[in-house]
Amino acid sequence: MTRRGPGSDPAAQGPKAHGADSGEQPEEQVEAAAGEAAADASSNGAEATEAGDRPQESGEQAEEAAPQPQPEPDPLAQLQAERDEYLQLAQRAQADFENYRKRATKDLAAAGERAKIGLVRDLLPVLDNLERALVSADGDTALAEGVRLVLADLRGVLSREGVDALEPAGEPFDPTVHEALSTRAEDGADAGVVLDVVEKGYRLGDTVIRPARVVVSA
Repeated sequence: MTRRGPGSDPAAQGPKAHGADSGEQPEEQVEAAAGEAAADASSNGAEATEAGDRPQESGEQAEEAAPQPQPEPDPLAQLQAERDEYLQLAQRAQADFENYRKRATKDLAAAGERAKIGLVRDLLPVLDNLERALVSADGDTALAEGVRLVLADLRGVLSREGVDALEPAGEPFDPTVHEALSTRAEDGADAGVVLDVVEKGYRLGDTVIRPARVVVSA
């Protein structure tokens, strides 16, 4: 019987061939695993890069959203504005005071005028009685002289205060200053002319204190 050498045994060669095939298959797996690891690393790097960019973009947005510092106001301009405001207030106060002073002066003058008119109106009956007493005292020289002096003094006081007597005999009738008591026909007299003055009137400036009571021609 012929003996076979170790290299001619198929059983002995089978395991070696199988071992060689099994040795090449792990190398391919290693390369595949290395490729996957590289892909994962590059994807992780890209994600890390994007993640690194995001905070930078957020920082830029934060810088843009941050309020810009306002310039400090000029102290001199503030003082000038306050000065102008106080000046305007002072001018308005002065104008208000001037208006009040003028109004108060006008009201005071009007009140004094009203008081004067009231006093003169109360004195007019006294003046009328003195004139009647002077007419009645013609026979008594001393009495007439005394009444004449008192009447002259009273008339002087009223004249100095601006009171004028109204004696419109022969003048056209004026209803604003005359009061017609009666009318009568008069030869040679035009209609509407004052014929007789029954009671004298008095006027203070443009104010008629008492109208003259007259008889008017028809």
